[in-house]
Amino acid sequence: MDQLKPKVGLRSASFLVVAVIIGSGVFKKIAPMSDALGSPWWVILCWIIAGIISLAGALSTAELVSMFPNSGGEYFYFQKIYGKFFAYIYGWSSFTIVKTAAISALAYIFAQSLDSMLHFPAWGNSSAFLGIRLFENLSVKLVASVLIIVLTYLNYRGLHFAEKLSGYLTYLLLAGILLFIIFGLSSSKGDSAHFNTQHGNPLSGMDLFKAMFLASLGAFWGYEGWNNIAYIGEEIKNPKRNLPLALMTGTLIVIAAYVLLNIVYLYVQPIDFFVQLSTTPNKIAAVEVAATLGGTVGMSLVACLILVSTLNATNSSIMMSGRMVYAMSRDQLFFKNASSVHPKYNTPDWALFIQGFWAIALLFSGSFDQLTDMLIFAAFFFYGSSALGVIIMRIKHPELERNYKVPAYPILPILFCVFCAVLFINTIIAKPGEAVWGLLLMGSGAPFYWWFKRKTS
Repeated sequence: MDQLKPKVGLRSASFLVVAVIIGSGVFKKIAPMSDALGSPWWVILCWIIAGIISLAGALSTAELVSMFPNSGGEYFYFQKIYGKFFAYIYGWSSFTIVKTAAISALAYIFAQSLDSMLHFPAWGNSSAFLGIRLFENLSVKLVASVLIIVLTYLNYRGLHFAEKLSGYLTYLLLAGILLFIIFGLSSSKGDSAHFNTQHGNPLSGMDLFKAMFLASLGAFWGYEGWNNIAYIGEEIKNPKRNLPLALMTGTLIVIAAYVLLNIVYLYVQPIDFFVQLSTTPNKIAAVEVAATLGGTVGMSLVACLILVSTLNATNSSIMMSGRMVYAMSRDQLFFKNASSVHPKYNTPDWALFIQGFWAIALLFSGSFDQLTDMLIFAAFFFYGSSALGVIIMRIKHPELERNYKVPAYPILPILFCVFCAVLFINTIIAKPGEAVWGLLLMGSGAPFYWWFKRKTS
């Protein structure tokens, strides 16, 4: 069977981590987070805590990545830790909800940003069937679908081109974010008194705890994707060294950018502004802040920045997540065609096409916030399993080579596991609709597993 070849160095891998993480969350999620928390400081603290927890997950996962660099990421090393069935459920969940929903949500925000500049025709209606608004914001969904199709085709044509595109877009993105931060913090239109404002009654005790977890779903969507670099492990040069380094470097860059961006938002506008903005889901917080700073020109520039960001993240997500579908098929646990490697472009061609088709289906199934809450719920179940896997492998196989070891072991992976469990349970309580859909899609993999196994036996 054809194999994928190593062709990505450390710098490019680090930029791919940044590219796949910085998508849409940091530009939009401050509105629902402000509504849940009511305080600027709690919002900023939520982003910091979410960043630290994501870094803890990245540091823990990096140990497994350094041990098992392979296409498929967690799907590959979950086989070593928990067996084929659990690994398959992870791979199936990633395909049906976690990674494809991320692609859908990113493409949706790209189209929304483009709509804010070009004003698409108001097609569709908000009628629902089983809670699904298939034709809501139809013009936006159609543009997002075209983006998924185009980027899937570009990734089919070769990793080198897609990786180069991601690198250029990441340079442009980081430069744009830096300029926005500098301009925002130095603007006379901002007011440090905004940090002392409060919406509603101050939260405390269990109410604050619940609100922080609810708001963290938005923050964690902003950090979602830090593990995606593991999916192209076979295509990274010197992966046992470069994969962990890229994971840590990229995540730290993103944390710094996110915290500073939210400080700018809250410096320019008071918390009440973002609470009110949460009632109009088609508006993007960063664009509205830019309007305060620079009027129509500011809005257009930040809308362009978000276009670059979501284009970059969508491209990187398609590039890396398709390798997990390929790895499942190579193990004869997915449709046979998905194990194909194009003879000329050396890409998992059918895996990319199948992923793109399902991402478009999810795009029409729900709104941006529904998709992101659903995928975060499912993702953190498996992130916790990765951290627990570090502990299991240390106990069961201490003899295996580890080019990198998680710091503060076993405290760091244990704390991360506990947090993942609490977030998973709290989401079931606070967002039962999204949790039920997430569990159904995760569980739907079981009958497919036995079907694929029977076909190969």
